[in-house]
Amino acid sequence: QVQLVESGGGLVQAGGSLRLSCAVSGGTFSRYSMAWFRQAPGKEREFVAAISWRGGATYSGDSVLGRFTISRDNAKNTVYLQMNSLKPEDTAVYFCNVRGTPRWGQGTQVTVSS
Repeated sequence: QVQLVESGGGLVQAGGSLRLSCAVSGGTFSRYSMAWFRQAPGKEREFVAAISWRGGATYSGDSVLGRFTISRDNAKNTVYLQMNSLKPEDTAVYFCNVRGTPRWGQGTQVTVSS
């Protein structure tokens, strides 16, 4: 059974940075395309970024383009989300996902203060 565990969330001031990690176990990580989503209170879950199984292709949502970077380390079965120039509107619970499947982590809270 595939399990995803996110970490790295926290409280940061606007303009700051955080790096989220998502450790994947129980499957063949190197074969999965991975994605990050986020959900703010009262809002629908929003696509943030995705990365192909080898890491050669990445995609970002319009709201984070140029500020967030997704990457992966297949030797560590981990996908990352580097978040720079954070804004209060980035406050949300961030989830990682095996792209195109119903496999999700439990989420990690990111709070950006103004």
